Amino acid sequence: MTNKTCFVIAPIGEAGSDIRKRSDQVLKHVISPAVESCGYDSLRADQISEPGMITSQVIQHIVDDPLVIADLTGWNPNVFYELAIRHALRKPLVQMIKRGEQIPFDVAGTRTVYVDHKDLDSVEEAKEEIVKQIKSLEVDSTDIETPISVSLDLQLLRQSENPEQRSLGDLLAVVTELRSGLSNLEKRLDNPETIIPPGYIRKLSREIPPKRRVHPEMMMEMREMIERISMLEEKSISGSKRIDSESRAEQKHEKC
Repeated sequence: MTNKTCFVIAPIGEAGSDIRKRSDQVLKHVISPAVESCGYDSLRADQISEPGMITSQVIQHIVDDPLVIADLTGWNPNVFYELAIRHALRKPLVQMIKRGEQIPFDVAGTRTVYVDHKDLDSVEEAKEEIVKQIKSLEVDSTDIETPISVSLDLQLLRQSENPEQRSLGDLLAVVTELRSGLSNLEKRLDNPETIIPPGYIRKLSREIPPKRRVHPEMMMEMREMIERISMLEEKSISGSKRIDSESRAEQKHEKC
């Protein structure tokens, strides 16, 4: 039985470059073993052997292949161009990035696998997370949300003649912005150096008397606060989806 194809969107770089070396290692030691355990064969653009225009072939794989994994490391423009095509199709996608890199705002709300390919523990964790996401997508791939699909759904709701749906569209727009903001804030808290330069922190530590220094538990309290806000936001989304479902049912009943 022939395996299905998992197309890999990734920065490739020139042969022998650091970008190519990292991409090859991530493909060989992280992506390929993970997808093969789920019945897929990985394929990257430079591995396509069929004759023809490479750009057309890449787009064809992005459109047709049952699974795509996108490595956002380095914020490569081609990667994001190809990622946008897959987003528009609302087809199964796993998103990953190098550990320590910040995810761009527009895709920060999407579940992402972090990996340090030089850390064996990180490699194992990344493989497990990829497998977990693939299995989740195979159970139900009919309700995939992407930044593009969410934007289109919100636009339809806001243009609806039903006042309740317009209000729901406004509410979901606020919730979506809140979700992205919280995701970015949480990632920045994971790396305090993105918030305050190390030099400034050292200066403060020298100037502030020991008794007035911030207790380490303060960061934990901030993260717990973010988690509580996220729970409230998830409840709001669930309530909004329920209202939308009820509204659609009422419309269907009226048409009957």
